[in-house]
Amino acid sequence: MNQAHPLDCSTLRQRLLAGMAIPAHPLALNAARALDERRQRALSRYYIEAGSGGLAVGVHTTQFAIRRPDVGLYAPVLRLAAETAAEYPARPVLIAGVIGPTRQAVAEAELAAQTGYDAVLLSLAGLGEWDESQLLAHCRAVGEVLPLMGFYLQPAVGGIPLPRTFWRRFAEIEAVVAIKVAPFNRYATLDVARAVIEAGRQDDIALYTGNDDAILSDLLMPFMLPDAQGRLTPARFVGGLLGHWSVWTRTVVQLFARLRALIVAGAPIPPDVLALAWQITDCNAAFFDAANAYRGCIAGLHEVLRRQGLLEGVWCIDPAECLSPGQSEEIDRVYRAYPHLNDDAFVAEHRDRWLR
Repeated sequence: MNQAHPLDCSTLRQRLLAGMAIPAHPLALNAARALDERRQRALSRYYIEAGSGGLAVGVHTTQFAIRRPDVGLYAPVLRLAAETAAEYPARPVLIAGVIGPTRQAVAEAELAAQTGYDAVLLSLAGLGEWDESQLLAHCRAVGEVLPLMGFYLQPAVGGIPLPRTFWRRFAEIEAVVAIKVAPFNRYATLDVARAVIEAGRQDDIALYTGNDDAILSDLLMPFMLPDAQGRLTPARFVGGLLGHWSVWTRTVVQLFARLRALIVAGAPIPPDVLALAWQITDCNAAFFDAANAYRGCIAGLHEVLRRQGLLEGVWCIDPAECLSPGQSEEIDRVYRAYPHLNDDAFVAEHRDRWLR
């Protein structure tokens, strides 16, 4: 089967700056906790046909444990998504999650490049003992292989604190095309936006929200912050790369298109759209298991996909990673409360074809 061919950096940057919805791709396992290739491909088809602008694979939602030698699924899941994307004439942007020390991260980026990926989402989780200069040298080394999407991952799921001084210097790296801002923290989110504006790169580094607890707020609220000369300068989140967007994706894409049209037109945001902000956060609390420090965040997404028939079960690589007590009931609750947010009918219409 054909695989996707990487976009040139200029085209990639233009597409990211135009704004898009990018789901973080889950991992389809069977009851033996082995890769279910048929369902893995079906998930990719779902996201593409739902209208997603990109796919992020090998990221937190895909489970970092796919890289363990005894699991060995990092290369297969990258390959499956790239092959499935190549089925479509207008393929999505392909972003590969990359982690670990420099040798590992560069090797993963090289594999992604060989598989047809356009950029890497570079997580610095596990590198908390490194100083800023070491972290930046690491980022530059990976950026020599593929364009970079920076990643501010929330500490609750393994991220490390990254101050504004780091992001200021990171924004100066030419290979940087985007930053996923996902610290689940308003102050840390502000640090990244300030850094990009101070570096003068707000027009060529695309800001993508990963703050699943504040998705609509991030997309609707522009920044107006001082540049290096103290002049107030606009910037904004142009899209999102989110685990939350791996479920109910068709509705997500439709809402995102509506938001972008309003923003581009400079039109006021209708009250019914504003009201969705807290509804979406309420859903996220159920899916991500916020009540239990996010322990069931991946299993919760699997549960939604299981109910839709896209996954067979909620199995994760780690048997201990499962739904928390009461989490299924919370998902029941948000299903009842916000039926306008699910896309069950869309999935039911196409699921059998995606599972071919």
